[in-house]
Amino acid sequence: MARLPRLDLEGHLHLVIQRARDALPPFVDDEDRQRYVAALLESSREAKVALHAYALVDDGVLLLATPLRSGSVSRFMQALGRRYVKALNHRHQRSGTPWEGRYRSTIVDPAEHLLACVRLIEQSPVRNGLVARAADWPWSSAAHHVGRKVDPVVTEHAAYWQLGNTPFDRQARHARDSETLLDDRDVRSIMDSARLGWPLGSTSFLQSLEQQSRRPVRPRTRGRPRRAI
Repeated sequence: MARLPRLDLEGHLHLVIQRARDALPPFVDDEDRQRYVAALLESSREAKVALHAYALVDDGVLLLATPLRSGSVSRFMQALGRRYVKALNHRHQRSGTPWEGRYRSTIVDPAEHLLACVRLIEQSPVRNGLVARAADWPWSSAAHHVGRKVDPVVTEHAAYWQLGNTPFDRQARHARDSETLLDDRDVRSIMDSARLGWPLGSTSFLQSLEQQSRRPVRPRTRGRPRRAI
C-alpha cells in the first residue's frame, strides 16, 4: 500500500515520533540532551511551532506540537535535524544520522486526546525504566507541568487548562494523574496512529479533517464493495 502523505496542518495538534537507529544513539550523554533541548527551542521558534510536551529517551524522541502555519511541522523537524545532528556528529567525530528513517506523525483531537498524549509522552522515561516518576526525568516537559520549573520550550495548550482554574490547580492535578501509567491499550492506540498516519478523534473531527486535508483519515473497509441489488 502506498504511504500516506503526512498531515501537517495549521492550528492542529500533531503527535511526532522519531525513532533512533541501533548503531548510532542520538544521545550519548547529558550534554547531548542539553544540546537537543536547546535545538528544540530554537527550531520551534524559527518554524513557528508551539511545543506542548516532549520527552527524550534512549530510543528516540516524542513531541506534541501545534504548527502556526501548514507545513511548519516539516520545517521544524528539518531545522531541528540540521542544528542537532551536525553538532552531534562533530562532537563525537562520526557521520550519518542517528534517526531511523523519517519521523512519524499524526493529528489528534485535543478535546479528546491531548491529556492522554501528554501523559504518554512524559511517562515514556518511566516505561523505559529510566526513572520511577515522570517528573524526575530532566529531559522532558513533565517537570514543567507539575510546577517544578518553568520550561521555555513548553507552550501550554488551551485544552490543558481544563485540569484546573489556576496554574497550581493544573499542576497538582497533572501530578496526581501522572502517578498512574496510561493504559497499555491507550498507548498502543496512540502510537499506532502516529506510526500509520491515521488521526485520532471523534467522527465529526475526522470528517472535518478529511475535508480540510483532501486525503483519507481512516482506513478503508477491506474487500470489494457490495454489489447493489
